[in-house]
Amino acid sequence: MTQSIAELGQLERRAAWRAKILPAIGIILFLVIWEVAVRLLNIASYLLPPPTEVLVMIVEHFDALLKHSGVTAYEMLLGYFMAIAVAVPLAILTTASRSFDNFITPIILFFQTVPKIALAPLFLVWFGVGTLPKVLVAFLISFFPIIIDTAVGLRSISPEMIDLARSMGASNFQIFTRFRLPTSLPYMFSGLKVGATLAVVGAVVGEFVGADKGLGYMLLVTNSNLQTALMFGVIVALTIQGLLLFYIVQFLENILIPWHITVRSGQEHGTL
Repeated sequence: MTQSIAELGQLERRAAWRAKILPAIGIILFLVIWEVAVRLLNIASYLLPPPTEVLVMIVEHFDALLKHSGVTAYEMLLGYFMAIAVAVPLAILTTASRSFDNFITPIILFFQTVPKIALAPLFLVWFGVGTLPKVLVAFLISFFPIIIDTAVGLRSISPEMIDLARSMGASNFQIFTRFRLPTSLPYMFSGLKVGATLAVVGAVVGEFVGADKGLGYMLLVTNSNLQTALMFGVIVALTIQGLLLFYIVQFLENILIPWHITVRSGQEHGTL
């Protein structure tokens, strides 16, 4: 019996190690194929630079990349946290009141269907070239998945569970804090992870329209100068920002709801 438990633990450790090492192997293999293909096919550097050249550009322009990354990260995080601060209370209100739900949902859908790239120039006219237009675009893009998933989570509790809580004398506040909110957390974190990746897109879209700093501005400059290798370096910096925010949210999810099947299955099988 003890030996079987030890063998099971060893198998789990091996599975966890494979789950960590296989993605790294996949990335390295992809970069090697990219490098070899560019060299063998003699593709011009301004069309598709090899990864080694991109790495050289990142090292040479590291200070500029770090400076502009700080600007984009600030805009992205501010818009993302604004989306959380507005979306979560609105989701609570829409699930608490059908009248408010009928009033606010068409307005939310209207702003969601309007292309954000079309709103960015308006923000530029209204608020000038500064941080606020980029923050607002990041807010609008990341807002919708957060409010939708949170509202779905708050509605996912079964009526039988609510009836059971009421039969035990629970108040509406206790039902919300002890039943509705814990049940909604997996859905909420799903929306937060989607919103985390979209917030980066929002900040860059805002910088495309009008900016003199930030990674989106740097993308425009490198594109106009045909600095393709440095452009890839900027894309790498943007990707890292999005991944960092995503995995921070996932880390918080693992801490707050370790009991949920999505967290447990991810720990056991190495999935997202």
